[in-house]
Amino acid sequence: MANSEFQLRVYCYLDRTQPQYAAFVGTVTQGDLMVEGMASLYLEMAPGNEVFRMVDVAVKATESRPGAQLVEREFGMFEIHSHSQQAVLQAGEMVLQRLGLQETDRIKPHVASVQLITNVDPYQAQLLNRFRRGSMLVAGETLLVLEVAPAAYINIAANEAEKKANIKLIHVASVGRFGRMWMCGTESEMVAAKAAAVAAIENIEGRSA
Repeated sequence: MANSEFQLRVYCYLDRTQPQYAAFVGTVTQGDLMVEGMASLYLEMAPGNEVFRMVDVAVKATESRPGAQLVEREFGMFEIHSHSQQAVLQAGEMVLQRLGLQETDRIKPHVASVQLITNVDPYQAQLLNRFRRGSMLVAGETLLVLEVAPAAYINIAANEAEKKANIKLIHVASVGRFGRMWMCGTESEMVAAKAAAVAAIENIEGRSA
């Protein structure tokens, strides 16, 4: 391990990225572009500068490619992806070996807030549409807003929700202390999306923060 203060905050594996989720990531990534169907792995850690060393380990170990590598005020985060699930899993295992950790040494995520807003007002829809990078929210639809910690786990919540429900992905924010996603559709579809997203977070094993 890098030092006694090191924290593996997130180890988040997506087995198969969904069409809208992958398309959204393509609008915000500064690295290699992800496409639908790829496997993806997000890692978040502290101190943040450890990211640079771990990205080097991951991309040298396999054919996986980095889509994100960033350090913000508190934490560092990176994402790698490949058409080969085995390549992504192997890269993650190489990083864990270098750190002297196991997957379950990550922080167990929790849902900080979840909201379903039915029959969205036209004015609120316009406000939300001003910052979104995905689909537009239309007045009268049902809006699902989910907040989780640590932040990068929001990616698996969004991807799993899209697997289980007919949704429109509005925006995902996965950097910082909390991760947030906004998606919309019919009320019944958003109820299904909510259940899938919350289950994805609750089923991840890890240590207490």
